[in-house]
Amino acid sequence: MIPWLQDDSSFPPIENALTHPNGLLAAGGDLSPQRLITAYRHGIYPWYSNDQPVLWWSPDPRMVLYTEEFRTSRSLAKRIRRGDYEVRIDTAFDEVIAACAQTPRSEQNGTWITRSIVDAYRRMHELGYAHSLEAWRDDELVGGLYGIALGRVFFGESMFARESDASKVCLATLVSALQQRGVPLIDCQQETQHLASMGARPIRRREFASHLIELIHSNAAPKGWIAGPVRRLSE
Repeated sequence: MIPWLQDDSSFPPIENALTHPNGLLAAGGDLSPQRLITAYRHGIYPWYSNDQPVLWWSPDPRMVLYTEEFRTSRSLAKRIRRGDYEVRIDTAFDEVIAACAQTPRSEQNGTWITRSIVDAYRRMHELGYAHSLEAWRDDELVGGLYGIALGRVFFGESMFARESDASKVCLATLVSALQQRGVPLIDCQQETQHLASMGARPIRRREFASHLIELIHSNAAPKGWIAGPVRRLSE
């Protein structure tokens, strides 16, 4: 059994998460900014379907990408050099999260980006915590990703691509931006072959929790942390 959270309930220790299904920690509660910030600070995130209550997860192991370990394939590096896509930051957050929700996933039946998730993360964007990177071709949105910035960690949530490598170019741009700002860690939540091919790897949950203690010292949204000009990847 897992605990049912009331709106004012605290999260249980992440060590209490179930082994099967891996990482299920609690159910219920709300998706207020305060709740979400507390969750991310402790290595917890919401993930559920429309027919479920809010479910909170903290899997072990945890998939992460250390920005210094990011790998760019030859084909992706060539695409970046050609400038196939223009990458913008925080110019189309609503469109990105909507596209992520509508993108079919072979490993999922339906979407976990529910209406309540969309509304909650739009609010987090308004408050300066949630950010999007968008790939554009001829002023058409063809790919992107979004996630949460807190301290010196970026918590990746989802990505989509309508053209080849569009989301990968966004991820490469994100890594470059984070490296410029001294941010060493991207949380990828769950292991996928797609992320592993670019350098992400699983680590133990306790190690991930230690990283969060080291890298997040405030509940405030980082100022100028992801927004603003980004050096071109080819420079």
